[in-house]
Amino acid sequence: MNGVRHYLLALQFFTCVPVTGALARWVGYSPQMLRASAGHFPGVGLLVGALAALVYALSAHALPASPWTPLVAAILSTAATVRLTGGFHEDGLADLADGLGGSPVRERALEIMKDSRVGSFGVLALLLAVLAKIGLLALLGSLGWRQACAALLLAHPLSRALPLLLIRLLPNVGDSATSKSRPLTERIGRRSLLTAAVWALLAFALTGSLLRSPGLGAALLASALAFAWMWRLLRRRLQGFTGDALGATQQACELACYLGLALAA
Repeated sequence: MNGVRHYLLALQFFTCVPVTGALARWVGYSPQMLRASAGHFPGVGLLVGALAALVYALSAHALPASPWTPLVAAILSTAATVRLTGGFHEDGLADLADGLGGSPVRERALEIMKDSRVGSFGVLALLLAVLAKIGLLALLGSLGWRQACAALLLAHPLSRALPLLLIRLLPNVGDSATSKSRPLTERIGRRSLLTAAVWALLAFALTGSLLRSPGLGAALLASALAFAWMWRLLRRRLQGFTGDALGATQQACELACYLGLALAA
């Protein structure tokens, strides 16, 4: 039952799904539990991807047959994921872009990232990321709505598994010691990484029958390359990671997954 509690705690922190009242009391909270919940981030991604796939499938069937249908379905499914997550990862992408684009000096970049206001670099990064996401999903959907749905079911869990490696490989240079989310980014154990891997493998199993082997391999390779690029960038510019960097890495890996699938189609 601890696994269920940890999953619900991750769901509470990284989505807008209400975990309140008696359920919240049953789940409980401690820094140790919050740290253990990190392994379930890909499981949260599987739920997000399932919702997005459902919205895409319903849109594809409800809308009139048109060359524009995959694009509209992509927009609606993306809006559904933003509503479910509260734009949590997109906010991290914008903040990281503002920080790294705003100053080459590490300390100043970290200071900019703490500012709640969004600057020009953040707006550009967010706009380009959302456009690329919608465009790639529309492209995959033009090959068949099942392709787009499978892409969503794969990309969301996978893109939430890879950033966990940053916690393992780099020091946390962002959150203050008093932050409630600090336990999430202090360190990650092998058990949590194994849990995340199981969730990612489940996503591969669910989509394997819909996506051909070259597509799955391309998606994994592209996501891994995106992760490696983000790891190198963060190590060079910040000498570590922040919560915003984890969100930005999720976005980069998600986009790379769609791109890999599109290139292999």
